[in-house]
Amino acid sequence: MRAVVQRVTRAVVRVGGETVGEIGRGLLVLVGAAEGDGPADAATLADKLAGLRIFPDHEGRMNRSVVEAGGAVLVVSQFTLLGEVRRGRRPSFSAAAPPEVAEPLVDLVAEHLRRAGVACATGRFRAHMEVDLRNDGPVTLVIDVAGGRVV
Repeated sequence: MRAVVQRVTRAVVRVGGETVGEIGRGLLVLVGAAEGDGPADAATLADKLAGLRIFPDHEGRMNRSVVEAGGAVLVVSQFTLLGEVRRGRRPSFSAAAPPEVAEPLVDLVAEHLRRAGVACATGRFRAHMEVDLRNDGPVTLVIDVAGGRVV
């Protein structure tokens, strides 16, 4: 799995003008599931997200997790994160898991976050989504998970 994580002061995802997910302070996480990913990868990603110490403490140092900061997470599926662009001008998405595999894995990331006590909203799988966010920092990280561990 691959995730792009952005610390935000707010984020909202809309489908056809309807708000389907919205958070205040927290993390916007774009998630792509790769061919061969499984439940262990989703659990590892969720654990990493819940524990990432990228929120400021009382001294302004990035020393608090989203849980400690009282934030939320907005999980948005994005298969294009697995796009390969080394050859030609059109991305290849052959490394992305098929939708029937990817959807339950992205849902599982959100479910694991909720079990960890994190308020979690989501986008809508296989929909054309509009994502509006306000970066905080900005702070942006890329996390790759394979074989149940961060790589």
